[in-house]
Amino acid sequence: MIFGKIDYINLLPLHIYLKKYPLPNGYKASMEYKKGVPSKLNKDLFYKRIDAAIISSIESARKKYKNLDLGICANKRVFSVLVEKNTLTSQDPSSATSNALAKILKQEGRVIIGDKALKLYLKYPLNYVDLCAKWHEKTALPFVFARFSCAQKKILYEKMFKNFLKIKIKIPHYILQNYAKTRNLNIKDIKYYLDEVIYYKISTKEKLALKRFIKACKALNLV
Repeated sequence: MIFGKIDYINLLPLHIYLKKYPLPNGYKASMEYKKGVPSKLNKDLFYKRIDAAIISSIESARKKYKNLDLGICANKRVFSVLVEKNTLTSQDPSSATSNALAKILKQEGRVIIGDKALKLYLKYPLNYVDLCAKWHEKTALPFVFARFSCAQKKILYEKMFKNFLKIKIKIPHYILQNYAKTRNLNIKDIKYYLDEVIYYKISTKEKLALKRFIKACKALNLV
């Protein structure tokens, strides 16, 4: 079995959890091997180059996938999925969900996601539209940007991630230091983002938001 891995700050707690999970070393090595941005992992899972991954919400709606109630969620704001104001409209090649969300919300400008977006928003918040905030204004719902999907062995993955959704993951300071250095961010900002902005449990409101988002995508022929 091979996992896909998105090396963004918002999935750092999940990576820490998996490193501590009692799996054979060979499995852990292969899990780390298939790295990529969300759009790449969408294709990798579709063509069975990986067995499971957190992929774009819009992609996870395919009938071929089995999904866990685990994903990248935010409510009222996300800081890391943006549209830059007063720019030509363009998509972020790393993302499928965010590009679709910008179209649904009729936001014109350059779509930016991930750690680079987080850095820009924290420095120049007035220059960007937070798409999660816009979605909440329109729907009063949270938003699910990505979801854990697999083609088979759903029960195995549910067992594997059961405790992840119940406990708070402590991230070692040296890892926070490394991410702060490589992303040019403050540790305090990273911790706030992970503790107060991002969460992972897909519950009733999140499922309703997903349903509404996919319906809007279909209306615009985005899926």
